[in-house]
Amino acid sequence: MVQASLTTLRIVEALKRRDGAGVTELADHLDIPKSTVHNHLQTLKECEFVVHENGTYRIGLRFLDFGQFVWERVELVQAARNEADRLAEETGDLAHVMVEEHGLGVFVYQTGGDRAVNTNLHVGKRVHLHQTGLGKAILAYLPDDERDEILDQHGLRRRSEETIVDRDVLLDELEETRRRGYAVEDEEWIRGLRSVAAPVRDKNGYPIGSLSLTGPLSRMRGERYEETIPDRVQSAANVIELNVEYDENF
Repeated sequence: MVQASLTTLRIVEALKRRDGAGVTELADHLDIPKSTVHNHLQTLKECEFVVHENGTYRIGLRFLDFGQFVWERVELVQAARNEADRLAEETGDLAHVMVEEHGLGVFVYQTGGDRAVNTNLHVGKRVHLHQTGLGKAILAYLPDDERDEILDQHGLRRRSEETIVDRDVLLDELEETRRRGYAVEDEEWIRGLRSVAAPVRDKNGYPIGSLSLTGPLSRMRGERYEETIPDRVQSAANVIELNVEYDENF
């Protein structure tokens, strides 16, 4: 690994997490000499990837071009967006599409109905798969060796009091997910929110992504949470699978 490239990426990640920072703050946070941080920031500024205002460096808008380019190349989004939009509009809640990359779950599409709640989730956000219904829907259908490799690499980090952090408990949950055909998320990411997620699989049964519907506990309970929403999410996922199967790009 080239150290200079790694340093640049660490600085960019830190600027993103901290929503901007000065040279000293970054140097202290990353334990890198201030002169090194300054040199990397100057290169990023000259290439228009960061901006400098009143002593603070921030991520520049040039990254939008890269983000849009990558997003448009996520083929599952193109196959899933209409069904996700329809699901959100019909239920009023928040629909997400996720794919797995480097052992993490990446949100690639989000759309909300007229009663959708605000969350800290957004397109591009990466999370541990076991922490969300979307991620569990993917994990449940991965080959055992791939699933185990992901869990070994990333562990079972706690996100909330309800996050499953015991491997045996998680494996039982994944088995139950396969049995019923969908995963549930019960305040495992955000307190007060529940989610129902279904895998999106290719013609060989491999999970290429997942689709979910998220809402507050007040609406995600009883028959709606246990039957109505799971049926709708699974039906929408099935349509997406058909879109994928007959899309020549896949």
